[in-house]
Amino acid sequence: MKRTTLPRSASGVRWDGLALGVDGPGRPPLRAEVADGRRLVLFQGDQVVLLARQRVTHRGVHYARTGRYTSPVPPLRAEAARAYQESCPDEDAWLARWAHHFATALRESANGPLHEGDWQLTRGLPPRWDITPNWARLPQHDPAIGHITWFGHRDPEEDARDMLPLRPLPGPGTARVNAYRRQYREGVLPPVLLWWMSGLDTFLVLDGHDRLAAALAEAGRPHVLALARELPDQWATRYAQPLISHHEDHITGLERAHAECPPLAETLTRAADRRLGQQLHELVTTPDRTRAWPLPGGAPAWDALARRHAPGWHPDTDN
Repeated sequence: MKRTTLPRSASGVRWDGLALGVDGPGRPPLRAEVADGRRLVLFQGDQVVLLARQRVTHRGVHYARTGRYTSPVPPLRAEAARAYQESCPDEDAWLARWAHHFATALRESANGPLHEGDWQLTRGLPPRWDITPNWARLPQHDPAIGHITWFGHRDPEEDARDMLPLRPLPGPGTARVNAYRRQYREGVLPPVLLWWMSGLDTFLVLDGHDRLAAALAEAGRPHVLALARELPDQWATRYAQPLISHHEDHITGLERAHAECPPLAETLTRAADRRLGQQLHELVTTPDRTRAWPLPGGAPAWDALARRHAPGWHPDTDN
């Protein structure tokens, strides 16, 4: 697996993540399979982990967890967490160390999501996902069978969440959570590993359910690293061109409007340059769509899986 630091062509800037070039397999153990009628099932090997069906209005998705998920990352030892913290000079180096750790673990895993292609492992959540009330809602609202309201719809508001755990979050007083709460207070708690699932329009918790619960129990937030497929260069270039053209037109307008006051024009130009830089930066780390495979048997097969793993579940998809 080839690894490249993000951003690729800059030095002296904040570490954003790793680009991963993965040479296989063609079909991973942890994968989404889809069928007509906005149906999705998440498999881990031959085990059904999650069933989901989008609403016809595209305002959210109904889901049912089966409780059969297993993290593809081996348990993290407290000694390693403290050693990583002590050996890293700053947060960038610490996150990079953990990114390499997770990349290695996922590459060696027999039940992970990596498949052939280009991936990225980036720091933090995108700005529009990092919503304060949604963090507070996580430990109180995490049903095994439920619904996620997609961003901006508030239909209903209480179902708005930024991530979906693949197994129930443990209580704040369990032994493992207590151990991680101590690590959180010491500043050595490892990041939570997320996985972008475009078919659900949300992040799945790939590894770190106990760490997530611990940070929330301490009224805080964990660091997160997000795994996603990388947007192909040609698409990034295509999306960037309108931004650059608009920026050039905007700068020309500023120079004309403030021709008699060059210092003001220069100040406004620098602000516009920073804004363009931020837009291009966000574009570079924008995830590509998650790959999914056709579910053999189609919609009838999905319906049979739903009856078997979530008896009595009838997701309301008509609104």
